[in-house]
Amino acid sequence: MGLRRKKQSGGFSVEPQNSLYLNMSSSSLIGGKVCEEFTPGYYGICTIGGMLSAGTTHLAITPLDVLKVNMQVHPIKYSSISTCFTTLLREQGPSAFWRGWTGKFFGYGVQGACRFGLYEYFKKVYSNLRVDQNKSLVFFASSASAEVIANVALCPFEAIKVRVQAQPHFAKGLTDGFPRIYASEGIHGLYRGLIPLLGRNLPFSIVMFSTFEHTVNFLYRNIIQKRKEQCSRAQQLGVTCLAGYAAGSIGSIISNPADNIVASLNNKKASSVKLAVKKIGFLNLFTRSLPIRIMLVGPVVTLQWLFYDTIKIFSGLPTSGHVSKDIEEDKMAESHSR
Repeated sequence: MGLRRKKQSGGFSVEPQNSLYLNMSSSSLIGGKVCEEFTPGYYGICTIGGMLSAGTTHLAITPLDVLKVNMQVHPIKYSSISTCFTTLLREQGPSAFWRGWTGKFFGYGVQGACRFGLYEYFKKVYSNLRVDQNKSLVFFASSASAEVIANVALCPFEAIKVRVQAQPHFAKGLTDGFPRIYASEGIHGLYRGLIPLLGRNLPFSIVMFSTFEHTVNFLYRNIIQKRKEQCSRAQQLGVTCLAGYAAGSIGSIISNPADNIVASLNNKKASSVKLAVKKIGFLNLFTRSLPIRIMLVGPVVTLQWLFYDTIKIFSGLPTSGHVSKDIEEDKMAESHSR
């Protein structure tokens, strides 16, 4: 083991160079941690990171979301993406594509804060219950627990957003949409779509987080074959983007049926989930608006993870994703087995 001399007031002492390397590697990303992992400050950063990443990315894709919602609610009138775009532009003007932006920004900001912040919290809690348990179960339970709370917070914003986007004369945004729904329908109107919203977002969140975690693990272990700490910031964020895109694309396919039901219920095209399924048609639940949803969700989730992990990096924290075993340990195990 290499040694280095360290000057003190009374002379010199020796210190292992490996110890110095470990101390440097823990803070080499930016130059120092804002806080330690799994502390209240850490969960606060994750919450703020989730809020900013989700709110800004959903705001940016509001025009695509307007197209998706209108294709779901008015499938006969808007039979394709191009038809929907040209018709809305001709009938309502360019401003139509930004309808509901306040619901997107604030609603999904709140959801992102709960989704990412609480996921990190529950992952630590469930990991501590049994250290040797299956990691996939931890990912499933953590994402599901966080998502239930996140959707309770999101639901009123989503109800107004969908109504504003599909009904041009209903309201301009949150400020007049909230009181109008509450005055006419009460709290039930704001939470009419909670069950199908959970039906959409629970499977999506479970698949999204699990896919992300396993993809990160696969990329470091089998493609890069280096520990996360040994990779540059660009490499770490590259892994984040690849895992994020895989997670968003697979999650959007799984959750598409419930997304169609949410749009139908919030626009009163059906009074119950059963009637919505019957009216839309079983096959259409999976295929209607799916191409545009993949176009929308895949990049959005990628950008969310990128922004989220960038915020963590600039706080001196490691990027997201569990790596099951050190690469060095794998290599040592292989050499011993030969």
